[in-house]
Amino acid sequence: MTDTNAHLGLGDKKVDLPVRKGTIGPDVLDIGALYKNTGTFTYDPGFTSTASCESKITFIDGDEGVLLHRGYPIEQLAEHGDFLETCYLLLYGELPTAAQKKDFDHRVTHHTMVHEQMSRFFTGFRRDAHPMAVMVGTVGALSAFYHDSTDITDPHQRMVASLRMIAKMPTIAAMAYKYHIGQPFVYPQNNLDYASNFLRMCFAVPCEEYKVNPVLARAMDRIFILHADHEQNASTSTVRLAGSSGANPFACIAAGIACLWGPAHGGANEAALNMLQEIGTPDRIPEFIARAKDKNDPFRLMGFGHRVYKNYDPRAKIMQKTTHEVLAELGHSDDPLLQVAMELEKIALTDEYFIEKKLYPNIDFYSGITLKAMGFPTTMFTVLFALARTVGWIAQWAEMIEDPQQRIGRPRQLYTGAPKRDYLPLSKR
Repeated sequence: MTDTNAHLGLGDKKVDLPVRKGTIGPDVLDIGALYKNTGTFTYDPGFTSTASCESKITFIDGDEGVLLHRGYPIEQLAEHGDFLETCYLLLYGELPTAAQKKDFDHRVTHHTMVHEQMSRFFTGFRRDAHPMAVMVGTVGALSAFYHDSTDITDPHQRMVASLRMIAKMPTIAAMAYKYHIGQPFVYPQNNLDYASNFLRMCFAVPCEEYKVNPVLARAMDRIFILHADHEQNASTSTVRLAGSSGANPFACIAAGIACLWGPAHGGANEAALNMLQEIGTPDRIPEFIARAKDKNDPFRLMGFGHRVYKNYDPRAKIMQKTTHEVLAELGHSDDPLLQVAMELEKIALTDEYFIEKKLYPNIDFYSGITLKAMGFPTTMFTVLFALARTVGWIAQWAEMIEDPQQRIGRPRQLYTGAPKRDYLPLSKR
């Protein structure tokens, strides 16, 4: 809604810019008519001061360390709910009733199988292909298998596509993992919950019975909740931009996966784990702290600070607890990586350097340790991130499609190249 106007003077031109107010969060200057009225664009590399859309899904207050999904704090959702309940909330705007949750869980569970021809699709990749490369290719290929849910103008088809991706992503991710390590694919089982089913598809083998550890299943479910959505980050913005052209939902999610693959986005937990392994033992921490403070040293502490959060990442607190539960269950409470992590966290929360620069531990700081303890190689970390984030991407995509103000994305630029000039024949150059 618009309450007031901001006034901009540009040379001899005076323009009023509507000020739009959200439910919570900072006000926004509506510059939609700026170019028409002044012939001037705004310049905002990385779009860090630009709202690219209006959304009702997720709110982040980075200064206060707040993350809300449809108004509900992430801490409450992770502590009291499960992942599919969070999926329902993100998709439909409200927490489900008992009947709605039973129906939604059933619909997701009974969409987990993928077309049998997809198993042969996997064999087109080299055995040493990175699982994220496999994910980009296979998810994009879903549109070749499910023609009956690619019409984005049909609400029913949009719903079917949404359910299919949420349901099939664990199966595809587990297939990518199994193919990567040379083991046979494991089919989903409808009597298991979402996280338990995924763990079984990853770690079961045909030659012996596999029993899901409930502590690990709960940890996996919580990791999914913590990564479900995070407002207009790079991959979500990519999904929205791809979707703005009218591309089918499977192609849009594949675009999001490709963006997530970048080390500055989805690969951060792998980088944090590699850093902890490099440090090795708590007695070496002072050496690396000194290096991190040295502007001339290229070393950087990974897993600290966040593009948005300038306070303690609320997801990190939950992830820390989950990490302890998993390591205790697996008998790894004395894990040297965890000892290094705990000591680093203690320093980060008390050292003036970290406090001044607001370098608090983030979720990636703990999730890498947890996933490693559960048996996943580092190459799978970003795949798990993509699996969890699929529901956020889908919810954001659907919201964009249904927005009457939606138009194809077309950012502007500040051109600094050569001015207009005439072509010279080759003989005169």
